[in-house]
Amino acid sequence: MESKSSYDQNGDGIFEKPSVDWKGRTSTNNKHGGMRAAAFVLGVQSFEIMAIAAVGNNLITYLINEMHFSLSKSANIVTNFIGTIFILALFGGYLSDSYLGCFWTMLIFGFIELSGFILLSVQAHLPQLKPPKCDMLTEGDQCLEAKGVEGLIFFVALYLVALGSGCMKPNMLAHGADQFNKSDSKQSKKLSSYFNAAYFAFSMGELIALTFIVWIQTHSGMDIGFGVSAIVMAMGLICLVSGTIYYRNKPPRGSILAPIAQVFVAAFLKRSQDSPSNPHTLHGSIIDQWNNGSAISNETVNLSHTDRFRFLDKACIRKQEANNVNNVDESPWRLCTVNQVETVKLLISVIPIFACTIVFNTILAQLQTFSVSQGSIMNTQITKSFHIPPASLQAIPYILLIFVVPIYDYFFVPFARKITGHDSGITPLQRIGVGLFVVTFSMVFAALMENKRRGSFVNSGQTLSIFWITPQFLIFGVSEMFTAVGLIEFFYKQNLRGMQSFLTAMTYCSYSFGFYLSSVLVSLVNKITSRSSDGGWLGGNDLNKDRLDLFYWLLAGLSLINFLNYLFWSRWYTNSSNASSSGKQYHNNSISIGDDNIP
Repeated sequence: MESKSSYDQNGDGIFEKPSVDWKGRTSTNNKHGGMRAAAFVLGVQSFEIMAIAAVGNNLITYLINEMHFSLSKSANIVTNFIGTIFILALFGGYLSDSYLGCFWTMLIFGFIELSGFILLSVQAHLPQLKPPKCDMLTEGDQCLEAKGVEGLIFFVALYLVALGSGCMKPNMLAHGADQFNKSDSKQSKKLSSYFNAAYFAFSMGELIALTFIVWIQTHSGMDIGFGVSAIVMAMGLICLVSGTIYYRNKPPRGSILAPIAQVFVAAFLKRSQDSPSNPHTLHGSIIDQWNNGSAISNETVNLSHTDRFRFLDKACIRKQEANNVNNVDESPWRLCTVNQVETVKLLISVIPIFACTIVFNTILAQLQTFSVSQGSIMNTQITKSFHIPPASLQAIPYILLIFVVPIYDYFFVPFARKITGHDSGITPLQRIGVGLFVVTFSMVFAALMENKRRGSFVNSGQTLSIFWITPQFLIFGVSEMFTAVGLIEFFYKQNLRGMQSFLTAMTYCSYSFGFYLSSVLVSLVNKITSRSSDGGWLGGNDLNKDRLDLFYWLLAGLSLINFLNYLFWSRWYTNSSNASSSGKQYHNNSISIGDDNIP
């Protein structure tokens, strides 16, 4: 029988096995994990984003030209497809942490994503699985839209891709980070470098997708383009399997949602009771474990009691019998441990940080829509025979980032580490804040350039070069390096064992909410501004008549307000995390509580 000391304890007071190798044996530091194992995961991430980005960025062209959907319907299909991917990240994180583990979740859903790419390629290749050929520009009203079996095959294929990609995304990041031991100072420094390397891999995948694979789709057909995505995805799965013998795998811990639900149910059922003034009397506190004869060690207490959200502490109050003897046999739906309650408190505490990144991703939505529309009516000519596709402007930030990210990791981080003493150079919260501040200038430059572009055309009929709008893409790329990576690192490093994939998945939900907010904001702005001008700022199809520059100024203002809001919540989070009412301190094998020492 294995001893308790050979197990790690999760946030609910339940002991779980440490990381294991591919045969289920306890992993060792010299054979498993580290940057060698993480490199295989970085390869998977690069190949997967390469495959999905090539489809997502050119999907609307396929929907209009070959499936004959209207422009509005095609836009909705693309938006729903992207939104579904990010929402499904939560499902993938839950499955991984609760039942499958990162490796098996990636492997299973990687094959599901691959099958979707193959089915898309087959449909795009076979004329009998598509509507008859028709030019939507000249014969739009007469073109037959994909329906019946044609539509069914397409949507099955598309959402197989969405299901696979969504469930893979959080696990790629979490599994790579799992290869490093956070309690080891050297490993902790490498973990920070891993997150930077993960963003570098993401940037490389996006860059190749937006240039090479999109070029293949444009010149060789979408069937070949979808086929290339399938081949790239298959290479990613080969890369994943190739690293099997080197991985440190964290075993699943069972349902991660049930212990959370138990806290809310227990707190509600005991809502009429008064919270105790002494937190040491709560069920599962260190004093409670001592009084009940439980062994006390560094392994048996994970989260300290805090004063935030005190109403949840009622879930830890024991039922009192008439003779004042504690009833320790209460249902877990009526009595929870301090660790369970503090886990829920921590999850609630990170929500404001998460919410502050939604406006950031709303700005991203503009760069993928209105900024591309800007480019489409500008001078795209580079040489006499070559014109840059407006959609390829999205590759500009990634060209910059493949140079900036290594410089940041190899020069800035070591320099900042000497000043701050933090393994990452600056803390994840500081990194997010820098990104949220910088992104404001992306919209400032966008507004200035749009005003210049519109003025040049209206006043003199001059069409500016498309390169005038590249600064807004470049600035956003730098801000994304700070915010996106900082947010992932912040969530992953939360002291919630066994929930890293689910927490990482939460960062992807910010993308969905950002795109949804963008749609709401555009509709709201048009509704308000249409009272004073025809169609509103964005109501027409002609940007030379619309006032996109004013909309960009609005986003710049919202971004600045969001940054100030973030400063408040980040300070609140830091203060509430540092404030612990339990006063617990650990000294080797003794515990100091106030002025009392327990040997």
